[in-house]
Amino acid sequence: MVRSVADAGSRLVAERDNYTYTQRFRFVEFKGSRPAGHYEEVRDITFTGTGERLERHRRKPIMRLQRMRLTEEDFRDLRDVNPFVLTRETLRFYKVGYKGIEQVDGLDCHVLAVRPRQILYGQRFFDGLLWVGVEHGQVVRAGGRPVPQLHRIKDSNLFPAFMTDYGPIDGKHWFPIRTEGDDILPFPTGNQRVRVLIEYSDYKKFSAESTVTFSDTPPEAGPASEAAPAP
Repeated sequence: MVRSVADAGSRLVAERDNYTYTQRFRFVEFKGSRPAGHYEEVRDITFTGTGERLERHRRKPIMRLQRMRLTEEDFRDLRDVNPFVLTRETLRFYKVGYKGIEQVDGLDCHVLAVRPRQILYGQRFFDGLLWVGVEHGQVVRAGGRPVPQLHRIKDSNLFPAFMTDYGPIDGKHWFPIRTEGDDILPFPTGNQRVRVLIEYSDYKKFSAESTVTFSDTPPEAGPASEAAPAP
């Protein structure tokens, strides 16, 4: 069954690469029980007329974090881990165990425990559970944490647990639609609560005959890669 899930994941990734969509990302830091700062961005994932895939900020990101900084690893997780899909290409990096059957929003799902076989330098991995629809064999939910967690004295870089829900697009492909996380990160100087929300919307299939229209607003670069400091 694991190989069939990975096969379905490879087909999904190949198909998703033919879709444009909008990705909204909000990251909130807390001081006690109150929000202390936040980061927000909206990206349109589109294509040029020749089919080249682009990520473009719709507007300048809002950067109002007071206690933390987002890092290169955070943005890699945004692309590759939070919308996790197990594929033929990535299966060799993971140990997969069967946990039984549970229901997700009324759907019977196989539950798979997915853990990296080993942590490789410079690589980002998923560690958690996948819920795979019994009827169609596609992932409908993924819950876990990005790894490795980088515990260091001066520049610890920790990542919150999350849950991603997937929904049917065009009646057949289950693409990520929403990721949420609310977690307490144990930095060396104290615990830091954070909240993450990622929304994926406006999926549209691209074809060579399609015309992609850009706004007049120039693309904005994301924040520079910095180690996330402890609060």
